[in-house]
Amino acid sequence: MESFKDILPRHKTDDDRVEMIKKMDRDKILPLLPGLLEWIQDINWPVAPSVLELLLTFPEEVVPHVQDVLSSDDDNWKWYILHFLVIELPVESRVQFKEYLTRVAETPTQNELEEELDEIAKEILETI
Repeated sequence: MESFKDILPRHKTDDDRVEMIKKMDRDKILPLLPGLLEWIQDINWPVAPSVLELLLTFPEEVVPHVQDVLSSDDDNWKWYILHFLVIELPVESRVQFKEYLTRVAETPTQNELEEELDEIAKEILETI
């Protein structure tokens, strides 16, 4: 079998690979979720919207991988994750981020304030 790196997009405009992944069996896509999340580190990348669309078809499965991103130091990536992925997930998935969102909304770090993560956290909390 191909390695995950052979399947994932190779560059910011690699929509062909995303379309190929969309046609795969769901169980074969699951191990790709962490790698796919990396392609929404910047929603301005041409491949990001199609990756986002794919990730949203795995609302429960993507939760632990999103939690990994939210526990990282990349506040810019967190902004994209919250604004374009978490807020679009079904409420059953969004509620799993309640502890993190509450902390960011109530006691954001200086970096979280600068990235306006507290604002999006409040917005998402209003929906759960």
